[in-house]
Amino acid sequence: MIKLQVIGNLGKDAIVNNVNGKNVINFTVAHTERYKDAQGNQKDKTTWVDCSYWTDRTAVAPYLKKGTQVFVEGQPDVRTYTTQDGRNGATLSLRIASVQLLGSKSADGSGGNNEGGSNYQSAPAYAQPATTGPSAGELTEPLDDLPF
Repeated sequence: MIKLQVIGNLGKDAIVNNVNGKNVINFTVAHTERYKDAQGNQKDKTTWVDCSYWTDRTAVAPYLKKGTQVFVEGQPDVRTYTTQDGRNGATLSLRIASVQLLGSKSADGSGGNNEGGSNYQSAPAYAQPATTGPSAGELTEPLDDLPF
C-alpha cells in the first residue's frame, strides 16, 4: 500500500457530491516548493492534488474553503490523459483517508503570526480527539515506589 501525506492550501471551495448513494467531498490542494535554479534565482514549483474524501461525515465541508491550509492523507493515483490538441498530460489524485484543518487566511488579509511569511491563523481542527493520560498532578502512585 502506498500512502501520501500532503500539506497545502485549497485552490477553491470544496464541493459535496452524492455518487451512487455515497457522499464524496471533492477539493484541490496546492503545495508550492521554493528553490533556487542554477543561476541562483528564486523559483516556485506548485503541485496540485485532486482530492476525493468519501465519507458520511460531511460536516467538515463548510470549513474547506479556498485558501484554507490542510493536512490530508490517503492513497495516491496518477491519471494520464490526452488533451484536445493531442498533448499528453497527467494529474495526481488522492483518495483521502483523513483530513485535518491547519489554518485559514484571515478576513483582512493579515495573519496573526507572520514569521514564516504566511498569512494564516489557527482554525479548529476536524479530527478525532486525542486520548490523553493523567497529568502529573493526577498521579495516584507515589513516585518513590517505582519498580526499577
